[in-house]
Amino acid sequence: MAGLDAFGTQLQRGDGATPTETFTALANVTDITPPGLERETLDVSSHGSPEAWREFIGGLKDGGEVEIEVNYDPREHDDLVADLNDTDPRNYKVVWPQNLGSWEFGAILTNFEVEAPHDDKLAASMTFKVSGKPTITTGA
Repeated sequence: MAGLDAFGTQLQRGDGATPTETFTALANVTDITPPGLERETLDVSSHGSPEAWREFIGGLKDGGEVEIEVNYDPREHDDLVADLNDTDPRNYKVVWPQNLGSWEFGAILTNFEVEAPHDDKLAASMTFKVSGKPTITTGA
């Protein structure tokens, strides 16, 4: 197989309910950049490092950020501004198309930017900072 079609990928927002949280897809999403997972490295080189090669061990991991672009509709998207005011992360989920699985994570909305050009559609971009370890579920 040469590749997979991304059409149908969703970013879903949790409602915070317990014990069973319900996730709802954000409306009119045109582009999703899922979390970029990273890991720091710690330099543990010393005067005794073999043949003067630097040595490293793994450090803290970072869930990165999620970025989305939407066809902005105030009726559909302005409730997300409440997430910008929250200090605690809300649960989100990137759901892959074709039942391929999902990435679930807590995140804080850090940026909500709307544009209204005179010759184009209303659009918005949003950035979410992932907090903690994402849960990766593989589908079919």
